[in-house]
Amino acid sequence: MTIRKHLDRALATFVTILMGVLVLNVLWQVASRYLVGHPSAFTDELAGFLLIWVGLLGATYITGKKEHLAIDLLHHRLSPEKKAKVNISINLLIALFALAVLVVGGTNLVYITLRLSQVSSALQIPVGYVYLVLPLSGLFIIYYSVYDIVYPQTDEQEQVPGPGQVPEQERPTL
Repeated sequence: MTIRKHLDRALATFVTILMGVLVLNVLWQVASRYLVGHPSAFTDELAGFLLIWVGLLGATYITGKKEHLAIDLLHHRLSPEKKAKVNISINLLIALFALAVLVVGGTNLVYITLRLSQVSSALQIPVGYVYLVLPLSGLFIIYYSVYDIVYPQTDEQEQVPGPGQVPEQERPTL
C-alpha cells in the first residue's frame, strides 16, 4: 500500500473518531443541560475545538480524494495537454496557499500562543495545541498537491463515479 493510501486511511479514521467524540460531547452537553439541570462547563469549548480539527482535517482528506468543490466549466473543453498544464497550475497554487497560510501562518500562530502561555478557559489546555491542526493540515495538503503533480490522473481515472454518483447508463429515466 502506498504512502498516500496510508495517509488517506489514517485521515479518514482520525476524522471519523473525532466526529464520534464530537457527537458524544454534544449529546452529553444536551443531556447535562436538560436532563440533569446542570450544564457541563467544558462541553461547549471542546465542541468548538473538535469542530476546528474535524473541519480542517476533513477538508484535507477531501482535497486528497479530489472531491472538493471545483468549478470546471472550461476544464472539460480543454485538450489533454492543456488540462495537464491547468492541473499543474492549480496544484501549485493550492500548495503555495497551503504553505503560506496554513504552514507558515499556522506555525506562527502556534508559536505565539504557546510562547504567551495562552490556555483555554474551560479545559485549561494550551491553545497552541488546538492550532497545531493548521500547519499539520497544510503539510498534508502540500503532500497531496505535489503527489498530484508528479503522478497526474488520466481522463479515465477522472471519469470513475464517486460515492453517491450513478453512472449515466444506470440512471433511471422519468
